Amino acid sequence: MTQVAAGNRLDRRKARTRAALVSAARALLTSRDPGEVSIQEITDAADVGFGSFYNHFTSKQELFEVAVDAVIEEHGAMLDEVTADIEDPAEVFAVAVRITARFPKTRPELAKIIDRVGPRYLTSPSGLAPRALRDLQHAKDADRLTFDDPAVAIACAGGALLGVLHLSLLQRDPSAIDRAADGLAVNLLRMFGLAESDAREVAGRPLPPTP
Repeated sequence: MTQVAAGNRLDRRKARTRAALVSAARALLTSRDPGEVSIQEITDAADVGFGSFYNHFTSKQELFEVAVDAVIEEHGAMLDEVTADIEDPAEVFAVAVRITARFPKTRPELAKIIDRVGPRYLTSPSGLAPRALRDLQHAKDADRLTFDDPAVAIACAGGALLGVLHLSLLQRDPSAIDRAADGLAVNLLRMFGLAESDAREVAGRPLPPTP
């Protein structure tokens, strides 16, 4: 029984150390290029011993990949939650765009990570990209949006989103960020076949509350 309790404590300690390292890497991503960060800086930021690092990761590249994957999955899960009750598939897509493009105002640290990671967001097998593809396909199946090649559709939408996100990180006016986010949604909806009036109506609907 004592051995079991000791094992449980050890497992919890390992989990806390791993979580601290991932959290530190995530925080460093908001302001630093991973190539410029040393393992010593990571362990100092995580407040763990230098030797503990190699009990969990083989390299800092592996750690940063895990941190980025966690951010991508968190983002995708949040969008799933806030769009769960929306019936119009075109609105589901528009809401995901409008919420994400508002991150420089609502979740600036996450926006900085997305901006630094860039194209990986468009090719990750988890998180935003597969969910965006799913939402676009639902909208196409419902005859709400149209496109030919799904990969090209994601590249067009994702590239535009990353561009607006980057520009909005330079903005200090919250209302300008809102206008950019909604304008992006209108433009993407039009690109995918909605009429001007319909695109503006969909992109002008109230946003659901976010966690």
